[in-house]
Amino acid sequence: MSIVSSDAPGFELPLRLFLAFRVLIDDLHRELAREGHPDVRPMHGYVFQAVGADGTTAADLGRRLGVSKQAAGKTIDTLERLGYLRRAADPRDARRKIVRLTDRGVDCLALSARIFDRLRTDWARTLGEDRLRALEADLRAVTPMEPFPLDMPGWFGAS
Repeated sequence: MSIVSSDAPGFELPLRLFLAFRVLIDDLHRELAREGHPDVRPMHGYVFQAVGADGTTAADLGRRLGVSKQAAGKTIDTLERLGYLRRAADPRDARRKIVRLTDRGVDCLALSARIFDRLRTDWARTLGEDRLRALEADLRAVTPMEPFPLDMPGWFGAS
């Protein structure tokens, strides 16, 4: 009976995956800062995605992100002050407030998508397109089908 062995200890895999994530996110935020979005933080991207095109309430935002309504409210306050979100009365229920992306928030999301495409191109140049596609396919094989776990901030305990 042979035991499968690796050159690297098992704990290195999650660390390397996290480091790769961190490199991409840090590169994204450096570029966002250069392009006029210096105050955007990694958590804010999750917020923008969770708010979505139709908007949401603070309570729903908290649930989507896996954080408390109070934590979501603080984040909304910050992003409203920075010009990325706005609150408005819900046309169906005046007691509720709907949070929506502003034009600045939509611009930041669109710019982020373009930057991520450029970063992927950079990785393809470094690794080779075939190896990068294989890496992406391998990661899809070992991760859930839903590629956008918006509750990651709550999972990390960032409430």
